[in-house]
Amino acid sequence: MGFTITPRELKERLDKGDTLCLLDVREEWENSLAKLEGSVLIPLGTLPQSLSKLDRNAEIIAYCHHGMRSADATGFLLQQGFINVKNLVGGIDAWSIQVDPNVPRYR
Repeated sequence: MGFTITPRELKERLDKGDTLCLLDVREEWENSLAKLEGSVLIPLGTLPQSLSKLDRNAEIIAYCHHGMRSADATGFLLQQGFINVKNLVGGIDAWSIQVDPNVPRYR
């Protein structure tokens, strides 16, 4: 599907130096436990009021814990006219398992 990216694909893109907007749609307490370097925290519930914080021309990679909330966020942003949005499949939990074990896992 065109609106998803796997943790390994994201890692390759970041390693290449691609300019991506990493959008964390989890809650603040989750972000304080584990996050992807350089990401922007906008909890899903505040996303509708926070659209001005996002660059409509940027490639946005949304992520959450397991990929459910970020899937909702991806769909919402696409409905709002953002054209280049992807959901990180499996969320930060999958990132920790597949890419970077230094990123803490939590329940």
